Amino acid sequence: MSQAKPSLLKGFRDYLPDVELTRRTMLDRVTGVFEGFGFGPLQTPAIEYSEVLLGKYGDEGEKLLYRFTDNGERDVALRYDLTVPLARIVAMYGDIPKPFRRYQVAPVWRAEKPGRGRFREFMQCDVDIIGEPSIRADAECMIVGLEVLRALEVDGVVMRVNNRKILDGMLDAVGVTEREARHAVMRAIDKLPKIGRAGVSAEIRETVGLDDAGLETLFAVLDRKIAGAADLAALTPVIGGSETGVEGIAELTELLGVLEAAGLGDQVEVDLSIARGLDYYTATIYETFLVGHEEYGSVMSGGRYDTLLGMFLKQSLPAVGISLGVDRLLAALLELELIPPRKTAADVFIALFDEEGYAEHVKLARVLREHGLRSELSLSPAKLGKQFKLAERKGYRFIMLAGPDERAAGIVNIKDLASGEQSRLALADVAEWASRFAL
Repeated sequence: MSQAKPSLLKGFRDYLPDVELTRRTMLDRVTGVFEGFGFGPLQTPAIEYSEVLLGKYGDEGEKLLYRFTDNGERDVALRYDLTVPLARIVAMYGDIPKPFRRYQVAPVWRAEKPGRGRFREFMQCDVDIIGEPSIRADAECMIVGLEVLRALEVDGVVMRVNNRKILDGMLDAVGVTEREARHAVMRAIDKLPKIGRAGVSAEIRETVGLDDAGLETLFAVLDRKIAGAADLAALTPVIGGSETGVEGIAELTELLGVLEAAGLGDQVEVDLSIARGLDYYTATIYETFLVGHEEYGSVMSGGRYDTLLGMFLKQSLPAVGISLGVDRLLAALLELELIPPRKTAADVFIALFDEEGYAEHVKLARVLREHGLRSELSLSPAKLGKQFKLAERKGYRFIMLAGPDERAAGIVNIKDLASGEQSRLALADVAEWASRFAL
């Protein structure tokens, strides 16, 4: 058998322990917030029948599906997001108590062109509320998202919110009424931060055929600054009194009132250019940015998708959710030094002086673990200098060591690698010492 060359598929990446441990530290805080709001964990398979995923993301999204025929001649695809599998779950398990609150943290796959910060496999972290039509469910998801960032000690956050119905009303006003054409315009608007007004205009002209007058009307709404309810009410004549648009204005006005009452009004602003590119959004939509670090893009986004479940149930079921951009947010937290990088899973490295001391060191490690300190025991009595360098390289806080004389005297040597301080501790006092440092 020929030897395979170790290589990594383009657009994918490995997560070595130092990165993965830091990411899990962040996600532990995140999921703690989710569960604090009553959201329960859910997991779904990485692979779905293709028919489950098709028709949910629009033409551009479906081109990015990893779709193939498996060994059983089944037409399958890797999941593109966590929302459509959730819709399948709700359709299949009709007795789930509603409103159904769930969170899921799992990888998704998209066969897009990789680039800086863009990969073909990445982690999503979602919370959703299924079965609650009131605007309070929209507000709850936004409050959860803002609470996550507060738990991560992120200051300077703005959640930009819009309502798809307002955009639909705007398209009514310019005569774009066909469903696919409207979706094409939404996808173009979603690219505004990347390709600018000229690029969006060119794409809309090409795909929809909207003339210059229609584009002017369009951008007159997208560029409009909204400071409060009065500015939203003033949109009505601009969108020609569209019934759908008026409904969106009312919903957005109510949402702002709920968030203001919750004390979060200063972290939320209306941005009528927020469109969200996926076809299934129906009303409230939002994206979240770190003020002063907008180069990371939106670190959390989501919205309401009341019609998606109808594709499985043949009836609408209200649904709203928010998704955390795990890798984007982790990169920001590391740059802002809001989360310490972790190099090792354990706290204490127990060096092995000689083979005769191994059994006693196993007992020592057990005591440390039982009292809250994770511990790695060296499995080889290599030169102590080599063992100490390994512990430092792996990022341990403490090194413990007991040679024959120390074992006979019932003591252990401790070195604090953070301060360089060295001390001795009676073996009888190890449990109390471990409990103190584990707090």
